[in-house]
Amino acid sequence: MNKKVLVVDDEQSIVTLLKYNLEQAGYSVVTGMDGEEGIRLAADERPDLMILDLMLPKLDGMEVCKQLRQQKINVPILMLTAKDDEFDKVLGLELGADDYMTKPFSPREVVARVKAILRRTQTQPEIVEEKPEDEGQIKIGDVKIIPDFYEAYFMENLLELTPKEFELLLYLAKNKGRVLTRDQLLSAVWNYDFAGDTRIVDVHISHLREKIEQNTKKPSYIKTIRGLGYKLEEPKGE
Repeated sequence: MNKKVLVVDDEQSIVTLLKYNLEQAGYSVVTGMDGEEGIRLAADERPDLMILDLMLPKLDGMEVCKQLRQQKINVPILMLTAKDDEFDKVLGLELGADDYMTKPFSPREVVARVKAILRRTQTQPEIVEEKPEDEGQIKIGDVKIIPDFYEAYFMENLLELTPKEFELLLYLAKNKGRVLTRDQLLSAVWNYDFAGDTRIVDVHISHLREKIEQNTKKPSYIKTIRGLGYKLEEPKGE
């Protein structure tokens, strides 16, 4: 079954260009022209990925991201921005965008980004089945991660994590005890160069700590290694 891509942009020429190139690459495409329509289509059509323009009528792309995540619609989002748009990429990624591109762009590059994002997000199964006890789980102290079901728990409580927070936690856990630089984390979790903007990592680490640390000022799990990066370790007994 073809993957479905939702394109939301108020420039008809861009919609037509993206629709044609995505269909040529084997995707089925649904289109919308404003932010409110984008939210409705994301809820009704349940696309596998959304290409979303930042500057839209009715609701801008940032607000669309925010509302979709509040509604627990975790469709991967590729944000489109014009070069002169005021766009804080850290804020955009925090609100739920998975990636972004600036206009003008090459349709071939858009298709390549779509493929890359879908590859990264295919670990989340569409059908949830009964989970075998302990199979494939990672346990570190009171943190439990079930990669196949894209779930993480702290003290047996299911954590509400964004896709990127989950991927970051999983990568840290798979490398338990190893010091990972911010650049390593950027490369592993975001998959391409953000021009050294390591604030993205720091913001996500901060959010993870709020969810798994009893005291964020003195973290037991995610330790900062000054001048290097971070590592996840078993909490030491008090």
